[in-house]
Amino acid sequence: MIRHPIDVASRVSPGLSALLESRVNDPDCEQPVTLVAVRHFLANLLPAEFREAEQIHRFDVSESLLDELDSLIEEFGRSALAVDFIQINVSEQMSRVIEAVVNDENRENPPTLAAVKDAIDAGLGARLVGEGVLDEDEDDTLVSEIETLIEHFGTDTLAEGLLRYE
Repeated sequence: MIRHPIDVASRVSPGLSALLESRVNDPDCEQPVTLVAVRHFLANLLPAEFREAEQIHRFDVSESLLDELDSLIEEFGRSALAVDFIQINVSEQMSRVIEAVVNDENRENPPTLAAVKDAIDAGLGARLVGEGVLDEDEDDTLVSEIETLIEHFGTDTLAEGLLRYE
């Protein structure tokens, strides 16, 4: 799998990210889903007259999803996988876990996702429940969430960059 040197998902609008995610998670879609496949899907939803007018006049002042897809395809290629462009947001609970690992005074290096997973496996979730940082039912999904993050970003990704502040 090709890892992009930048977080390409951060360059995608929330609307396009949602569309990409729906296509990637559709069991009827031919896998793996590429940006071009999503573009064809979206273009085929539009009436023929609108597609022609869209190409000539660009009705929207803001960038349309088709324009956004075209820009991404031009930059990353026709075979770019749609899954790489889906925005992943960590939950508030995972943000608290990451923050606890980042603030660990015994840590010498900034923690990666692998380090956060190790901390969760070593009982960090239960400790945070005991300290009142997490509610009892909030630590149930930490393992699956960190595994999803690792699958998407890789084990060596710095965890602090995924923190969600509210």
